[in-house]
Amino acid sequence: MSELRFEALQMSGAEVGPENPLPPLGRQSRRAPDREKYEGFSDGMLERMGYGHPANYLPYTLQDRYTRQRQLREWPVAVLENEILRAEFLLSLGGRLRSLVHKPSGRELLECNPVLQPANLAVRNAWFSGGTEWNIGMLGHHPLTCSPMFAARAEAPDGTPTCLRMWEWERLRQTPYQIDAWLPPGSPMLLVRIRITNPLDETVPMYWWSNTAVPESEDTRVIVSADEAYNFGYGDGGPARVKMPIVQGVDVSYVTNAPRAADFFYHVPTESGQRPWVSSLDGSGRGLVQTSTDLLKGRKLFFWGMGAGGRRWQEWLSEPGHRYLEIQAGLARTQMEHLPMPPQTDWTWLEGYGLMEADAGAVHASDWSVARTEVEQRLEQLVPRAQLDETLAAAEASSARPPLEIMQVGGGWGALEAARRDGAGEGGFHGSGVDFIADSLTEAQTPWMWLLLEGELPPSDAADEPVSYLVQSQWRELLQASLDEGRSAHWSAWYHLGLMRYAAAGYIEARAAWQRSLACEETIWAHRCLARLADEEGNVAEAVGHYARACQLRRDVLPLLIEAGAYLVDHEQESLWLELVGDLPQDMRAAGRVRLLEARACLATEDLRRVEAILNDTSLAIDDLREGERSLSHLWFEMQEKRLSKAEGIAITEALKQRVQRECPVPAHLDFRMQ
Repeated sequence: MSELRFEALQMSGAEVGPENPLPPLGRQSRRAPDREKYEGFSDGMLERMGYGHPANYLPYTLQDRYTRQRQLREWPVAVLENEILRAEFLLSLGGRLRSLVHKPSGRELLECNPVLQPANLAVRNAWFSGGTEWNIGMLGHHPLTCSPMFAARAEAPDGTPTCLRMWEWERLRQTPYQIDAWLPPGSPMLLVRIRITNPLDETVPMYWWSNTAVPESEDTRVIVSADEAYNFGYGDGGPARVKMPIVQGVDVSYVTNAPRAADFFYHVPTESGQRPWVSSLDGSGRGLVQTSTDLLKGRKLFFWGMGAGGRRWQEWLSEPGHRYLEIQAGLARTQMEHLPMPPQTDWTWLEGYGLMEADAGAVHASDWSVARTEVEQRLEQLVPRAQLDETLAAAEASSARPPLEIMQVGGGWGALEAARRDGAGEGGFHGSGVDFIADSLTEAQTPWMWLLLEGELPPSDAADEPVSYLVQSQWRELLQASLDEGRSAHWSAWYHLGLMRYAAAGYIEARAAWQRSLACEETIWAHRCLARLADEEGNVAEAVGHYARACQLRRDVLPLLIEAGAYLVDHEQESLWLELVGDLPQDMRAAGRVRLLEARACLATEDLRRVEAILNDTSLAIDDLREGERSLSHLWFEMQEKRLSKAEGIAITEALKQRVQRECPVPAHLDFRMQ
């Protein structure tokens, strides 16, 4: 028995919300690692660690306007089921594998988050914990992790209509990708075939990691097909290649031994014929095992650590009682690397997820090789390595067949790219297994389709938030030609041309375009871009002027106010920010980021009572607090240092700072320190 169903899941959650209208600007910084600081890393790894990092995430915008207001909602899901396993995928949220249940035992193999709570951990900000997340394109939780996927019913390799197919077009790397998942009758493993296509005539940096959250407990042990790992963030010293599982006297295969968050990237010796896999097993020797064909050679362990901040993060992302760790699988050894993907190339591999049942004594043996050997032998019985390779080859034909029935559309950008390529005579950019249908086009693509078909970018009202951006060189050429021909002569066209020039590192030309946009019509959008440009060039006075003018023009665009406020406070313009705050409507003033900036400004102006009132309010919540951000705890300590300095008439010295850390512990609602 094998079945595929499409259903609606009732689950409490917060909406991701509308996208931030401000384009995420940023220039490329040097990323090449210092070889002397990376003990045991090969030259090739270090080269790849300095390669392929985007300067910014254009053309994407940020997803940072969510809240922590959750309510019962319906989420579209696909359910795959056979006699042994039941898998559930969140179609509107990156296609994430939310749940994998072993039916005979009733055991949930993943950490299945009971709520959907976005938080600031992804490259576009919004991310949520739990399940297995598919990450493509670039370092970090990828741009589509909180966006809908195309989803369809497709043929499984045995010819039955029981394959779930999901696909999208990744706009930054300009690469389509496809995920086929199926459960053959009687299979103890969920099979997931990934295909990435580079349709370009140039090499692109590529990245893939499948990140799986599993339950964390005191008897959980993570066992992997490796004896060494690349240690980031745990213990003393910098990144280093270490022996597993004992690191600086601690057995980190039991993650509750570790006091703080860390990443361990395992060195699976696939070049020597080692099969790649990773497992997380409980005291009885049972739990999830993940394996793959050899192309997906990287394996990783992430844990939050046992500190107060790590515990707080776990609750922030879910509810009390849902502790988890992550076991992950990727194309490279570490997540700091991008791999060069040759032109006109497909990369494919097969992953398997299932229940591992191994001998508990061997799993928890003090001898690491005993534990490894036990799991490896059991895995070969569960799904032989040769069988996985054969299944991948057998799935090649079915994965290339068109989907049978499209059940959900994704973003319209793939359809827009298809239209542009057709118009330019460039041909297709994806295989026949996926279809970026015209029905996916929305208002986000409308102005660009108009430019493509009519040769003109339609004007827009400056009072409206821009709905989308494009920065591909082909679109820049189309818009430039339109302006050269005397068409599209309005603020919006020059504004977008400035962004396109900026993305191509034409900063002088970008400034000229944004100034031309202001000459057509004064808008907060051009002022804001000129402010960022001035800041990057070290002209603080000019940046302050543009931010101040933008806020004078509009005070109802919260992302702009927060960005401007952070800049003003960072550059000793606290009084100006407090003036702006005083005139804000109450609902905007109550936003967590605005309150944090208000507290920082008050600290600088010695209004300690106001700072204390804000920080002691347990309802204070920074909805998009960034992973690793310590702004709340730092502000708490700084306030206490100034309070004691003023009360006792003493200077703020290192001794006073250490005293504050001893005597003034950070309240739980402010403590997100991972280290």
